[in-house]
This record gives sequence, structure tokens and C-alpha cells, in this order.
Amino acid sequence: MRLGTWGRIRTYPMVFNAKGKPVSWRATTLVRGADGRTRAVERRGRSASDAENRLKAHLAEGAKLASEGELSGLDRFSKAAELWRGGIESSVHRDVLSPGTLETYERQLKLHVLPAFGDIRLLEFTPPLIDRFLKGLSNKTGAPTAKTCRSIVSGVLGLAVRYGALPSNPVRDADRLRGSPTKEPRALTLDERVLLFKALDQDDVALAGDVPTLLRFMLATGQRIGECLAVLWFEVDLQAGRVDVSSTVIRWTGHGLVRKSTKSKAGERSLLIPSWMVTELQLRRSQGVRMDEPVFANSLGGLRDPKNTRRDVRRALDRADFCWVTSHSFRKTTATILDQAGLSARVIADQLGHARPSMIQDVYMGRKFVDGRAAEALEDVFGRVELSGNIDPLEGKGVGD
Repeated sequence: MRLGTWGRIRTYPMVFNAKGKPVSWRATTLVRGADGRTRAVERRGRSASDAENRLKAHLAEGAKLASEGELSGLDRFSKAAELWRGGIESSVHRDVLSPGTLETYERQLKLHVLPAFGDIRLLEFTPPLIDRFLKGLSNKTGAPTAKTCRSIVSGVLGLAVRYGALPSNPVRDADRLRGSPTKEPRALTLDERVLLFKALDQDDVALAGDVPTLLRFMLATGQRIGECLAVLWFEVDLQAGRVDVSSTVIRWTGHGLVRKSTKSKAGERSLLIPSWMVTELQLRRSQGVRMDEPVFANSLGGLRDPKNTRRDVRRALDRADFCWVTSHSFRKTTATILDQAGLSARVIADQLGHARPSMIQDVYMGRKFVDGRAAEALEDVFGRVELSGNIDPLEGKGVGD
């Protein structure tokens, strides 16, 4: 017998009344448990059929409990997808994955994957079936969405393989998705940086939204927008000219805006910042702040929404006639400046919080503070030109001092 199955059910009379008629029956069978051992199981009833029905109910409940979390090739994709989603959710609660990752997967499951595959049995999946779905989705929505859905389908079917429902993952044999050629990264030149920030510093809407200072902070540190918005004042040491990066801000459905750990371990870093940024932060702090509030707070002193902030940045860049620039362009610009200054890939990766260049450097080379040459290189991010009517970023003095 296979695990969790049982043999023929037999019934026997147990108790008789004065007339010799049975009034109690026993139903029994042999069951092969999940441990491989075969045991006798029985239930009693007032009649043969009652005892048999009680035993069948007991066996069915046991089979249900034993099969929870298990899969077979006859199970539908939707059941495996729910188990897989539960694993992703568990990883989020253990802070292994970002809540944003879970929400992205849930959205693509609901919109694309389950409508196409939800009722298909696991054993019916083949590389051609997956190919047709992914190529059609790529043509309809674009390669990035199709690649995300490919990862979801691969994850679900990979789980089915681990549960013994499939011999191998058919996604591995499906054709690779090929998107449009990657655009060459473009960084802001010195002239473009000066021109852009002159326009931003004269834009009352951008100033009200704190956009110019935020973008200068991004240039000075190479941080992502979410990381910049997560920096609290107690993580800024103005005397040492240092910013500790430990978190990022995300919007988590059902939880609101939250600070969570950075995208990867490499994202946890301490950055030395150039003097012109220290001066700007000193002026900002002198206006009165709480040490536990964000450096770039909303109007109530709380966390700013990254999505709304990106929208504000986008509109400010469009008004400045820099439509080709995105918020990510500032990280690229920081990396380009450091590269042109002759800094190593190791130092640049540390500054931007990128993935580790090599295992040996990560495991055997201790890292505390990023090389001070990074801050020195960023001193000339705006050349010898004033940023606004208040601050000379190179001299750290107010105009007219």
C-alpha cells in the first residue's frame, strides 16, 4: 500500500442482545502511515454500516491532515501557488524578503499567472505551454512583467518538484525571454548638473517639496530614494561628516509606510559625505529637528511616501526641461564621478550599496567606513559654481560672507 492508504474494511459484531441480535459492531482495516508502518485501525457503531461509516470518516480526516501542504501531479496549479505564496509571506515576516516583493508577486499572480494556469494540473505543464504564455505576455505587457511571471511560475513548479509532484521543473527548458537592448547608462555632466540645480533652486514648487536638497543628498551619497527617505537625524554625524545607511522606506499594504532593512546586506553602510552636503545639513538641522525624525520628513515630521516623492521629482525635472533624467540617474552620476576619480570598483560598490564584487572580499575583508576618497571626489560634483543664494557647496559659506 502507498503511504496514507488503507486496505479492505471488515465489520464484526461485538455485543448481542438477549435475543442474540448484534447491537454493537466493529469496523477495522489496515492503514499504512506516513512513517511506513502498517497498523490496524478500528471504529465502533450501532450497526455494521454505522461502524464502517465512522471508520471511513476517521480515515478521510487522517488522510486530509496527512496531505496538508503536500502535492501530487493531479493537483491544480492554484493549490501549489497558494503554498508557494505562503512560503514567500513567511520569508517576509522573517525579514528575508521585502514586503514589496510579496506584493509584486501577488499582483502578477492575480492579474496574469492564475488566470492562465490556475486550473491546469501540475502534470500537464510542458515547456511549450509555458513558452506560449510568456511570449504572449511579453508582447502584451512587456518583457519585465513577463520575466517576473516566469520567476513566479518557476517558483511554484520548483516547489512542486520538491514535493514530489513533478520530476523536473519545465520552466528550465522554456525559452529565455529577451527584452529590448539595455540603454547605455547616462550620467549628468558637470554643465548639466549646474544647469539643473539652478533651475530647481528657482522652482518654488520644487523647493516646497524639498526636491533640490533631496537630489543633492542623493548625489552626495549615491543612495536610492527609499534609503534617503529612511535616514533619521540620529544616523547623521555632522562632525564626522558621516551618514549611516541601515533602512529604506516602503509602503506595505495594510501596514502603511514602514522602515525596513536595506535591499541587501551590502546596503548597510556608513558613508562619508562631502563638506558642501555637511553644510547644507547643518543649516537644515539648525532650524530645529527631532533626532528620531527623518532628515527628509513629510509636513507632519513623519516618513515620506517614496512613490509620491518620485512623482514630485519627476514633475520638477520635467519643469526644468530635463525629461531624460530619472531619480536613478543621480546614482549613476555618483558612480560615474567616482569612477572618473580613479576609485576602485570595490569602493564604488561600497558607496552605492551594490552587491559584493567577490566572495573573498566580502568574507575576508572587513568593512566599516567607505574610503574617504569617495567624499573627496564628490567635493567637485557641482564644480566651482554656487548652488543657490544661500550656500556655496565648496566653501560652506553663505553668499556675502
